[in-house]
Amino acid sequence: MSKITNEEFSLVSNVIRGLAIDSVQAANSGHPGMPMGMADVASVLWLKHLKHCPSVSDWSDRDRFVLSGGHGSTLLYSLLHLSGYDLPIEELAKFRQLDSLTPGHPEYGHTDGVETTTGPLGQGLANAVGMALAERMLAERVNIADYTPVDHYSYVMCGDGDMMEGISHEACSLAGHLGLNKLVVFYDSNRITIEGSTDLACSDDVKKRFQGYNWNIIEIDAHDYHQIDKAIKKAQREKTRPTLVICNSHIGQGSPNLHDTAEVHGAPLGEEEVAATKSNLGLPADKKFYVPEEVYDIFAAVHKKLKRKANKWAKEFNKHSAANVEWREKWDIFADNEVPANIEECLPLFEKATATRAASGTVIQALAKAMPQLVGGSADLAPSTKTFINDEGSVGPNSFGGRNLHFGIRELAMGAILNGMTVHGGFRVFGATFFVFSDYVRPTLRLAALMNLPVIYVFTHDSFYVGEDGPTHEPVEQIPSLRCMPNVTVIRPADPTETGAAWVAALKNTNGPTLLLLTRQNLDVLDRSVYPPASELEKGAYTLWQSGEGEPDMVVMATGSEVNLVLSAAKEVASDMNIRVVSMPCLEIFDAQSKEYRDSVLPPSCKKRLAVEAAIPYGWEKYIGEEGRVIGMDGYGKSGPYKVLEEEFGFTVENVVSVIRSM
Repeated sequence: MSKITNEEFSLVSNVIRGLAIDSVQAANSGHPGMPMGMADVASVLWLKHLKHCPSVSDWSDRDRFVLSGGHGSTLLYSLLHLSGYDLPIEELAKFRQLDSLTPGHPEYGHTDGVETTTGPLGQGLANAVGMALAERMLAERVNIADYTPVDHYSYVMCGDGDMMEGISHEACSLAGHLGLNKLVVFYDSNRITIEGSTDLACSDDVKKRFQGYNWNIIEIDAHDYHQIDKAIKKAQREKTRPTLVICNSHIGQGSPNLHDTAEVHGAPLGEEEVAATKSNLGLPADKKFYVPEEVYDIFAAVHKKLKRKANKWAKEFNKHSAANVEWREKWDIFADNEVPANIEECLPLFEKATATRAASGTVIQALAKAMPQLVGGSADLAPSTKTFINDEGSVGPNSFGGRNLHFGIRELAMGAILNGMTVHGGFRVFGATFFVFSDYVRPTLRLAALMNLPVIYVFTHDSFYVGEDGPTHEPVEQIPSLRCMPNVTVIRPADPTETGAAWVAALKNTNGPTLLLLTRQNLDVLDRSVYPPASELEKGAYTLWQSGEGEPDMVVMATGSEVNLVLSAAKEVASDMNIRVVSMPCLEIFDAQSKEYRDSVLPPSCKKRLAVEAAIPYGWEKYIGEEGRVIGMDGYGKSGPYKVLEEEFGFTVENVVSVIRSM
């Protein structure tokens, strides 16, 4: 194709502005300001530099584009439509309407070409750090001297709101430390937020801040096509640092009366201002969703060029695969990212009492040998969470061959980076911290659940049994609060063997995140020659033991460390009643079973039910019924040896027996 002129860039940018303001006006809600302000940067990037192919939208070596300020979604939707993705212009007219392909914020898996769900500010930027990290790690594994099938960039557009959110500090600090040179961030510095000028709440020097993070800094006029083009080329040449392009822009660019005002940030322009803006931009004021054929032709020519590039990549890939069978087998491990069919056979055997966090660490070593694509790390807690993969090395500055990730004390960024690595593809990832700090991770868990991302979390130190560290480190409300989250699977295994089964269940779950809640204290190993196999965990709950035949007089259910407790208590009263003990490691999985199975575990006619869990008892009413009881926590923990706390909070055999006899 011939070189795109500044006049053509201007036409494309103004058409994008027109589509954005028409979409917002049609919906009578939305955010036109940022799309109007960043249309020039977007036009140069998408028409001249972004490596992607709308007709092969899942091309593995495509550049990733992340609109971190997801409220400006009309910018992305306009670009996707014009580029030739499966997004007809009729969908732009249905912006923010039920079941349209143009929801208020971009949604991963819903709209062709959307790389990740964005909207909660800062998370898209942190996702892109994960994408860039995955690209570097995958390249280290599959690229060879004469063939580099993994070689792409992650581009981000973010704004002042993203920069203010704490997650951007965490993620960008780590990105600079690691030297993720394939990460390029366009910072829309328009100095306006919903309330007004950023001066109301922020006086950061972003340039100095990112210099401190070890980033390459470029500053441009966001409406100068030459400066935009030059900045992107310079960013692509950077070899050791991520790049921040500070784009000095005008929010609402093109609007005669609202540009550079807070009013244009998050509201329709209004019919009069829409008409005035279109006239100002050289667009027909009386036409909605106007795209001249010239603009379609410009994008079609670019698409043709990109399709040739994608086809060339595929041809070289097939040629190299045919000539290098071992290499192709290695590629497939990362590309397919499948769990081996016999993964259960990898699990270690446990014979002595072990903390489930330690058992998990042993399981991880075994799984890592069977799954080269399994990588993970912790928020500076690997010695405590037992999540370091032995003999595999660490990912570090400009060194990406290891399998252990060190996130530093950055739980929130850890979650978003894991999400980004997952949507990028190539790895099965896990992250770890103390369970009480899941509160720091929670916003990213929610997006993982929304995107159906199979991220695995290892949350250790799961209850008041943390002991001497006291109530700040003793989770009590986290279990029920996380069970409330749709599409999140919470597993609290009862012993070391069930911990192995929990890992298998987590790996098999490809529809949302899985949380493994593990103990600090040792738990006895249940003798599986006496009790059902730990693989029963995959049903969510199962009958562990019953004192007699037939339907029980009473059911006692528990999770995690409390299973051994209720088993001991049940055996003390076994001569008095036919009592059943149920291990319930995962309520979500149990709820998904057939009614027939659920009734076989918790017979509807058995009204005497007791649940025991070292957490706030919210949610157990569903399983205990009107006549049941719960032994749980009614407040926060305390500091002291955990054996003393057992007595303090009533988690003793004697107290459980007393409650059973009183029912």
